[in-house]
Amino acid sequence: MREKTIEQKLVQAVKAKGGIAPKFVSPGFSGVPDRLILLPDGKCGFVEVKVSGGKPRPLQESRIRLLRGLGFLVFILDDESQILHILSEIGGDAE
Repeated sequence: MREKTIEQKLVQAVKAKGGIAPKFVSPGFSGVPDRLILLPDGKCGFVEVKVSGGKPRPLQESRIRLLRGLGFLVFILDDESQILHILSEIGGDAE
């Protein structure tokens, strides 16, 4: 499945949970995850979207480690079947 298609499904699922999923762009700080997931009750996380079976580039891996080291939830999404699990982890609710 194409990355764009997976990303669109993620955005739709976040909206269905009452949240937003803005594109995360950080000028001067490359390699950040694609989407910032903001859910009700102040829940947040980051998602790097990849084509099915795709892997993050080395700089992206470095940014993911940095964000996780700061205590943020960061996920790599390469299959739409992972979306509900990711949103459950961010939202802190049962799947």
